[in-house]
Amino acid sequence: GVCGACARTGQVQNVPDVDAFPGHIACSSSTKSELVLPVFNAKGQLLGVFDIDSDTPAAFTKADENWLVPLLAEIFRDAA
Repeated sequence: GVCGACARTGQVQNVPDVDAFPGHIACSSSTKSELVLPVFNAKGQLLGVFDIDSDTPAAFTKADENWLVPLLAEIFRDAA
């Protein structure tokens, strides 16, 4: 699904329409859009992904990505 794609590529996945995403795995039938961000430590190691779902189509913007990516980097910089 979307989380797996994020983990495999290390790239943000901003999906405005989850029904159009090949292999989407629905956690909830009400989810319409999804934003999944990779979480890295200061060494660049992938720790996991941060997954946000919305019942609204195209709920997430590039601006959301632009503040969430550095926030996650700050929070997890000292993680093992």
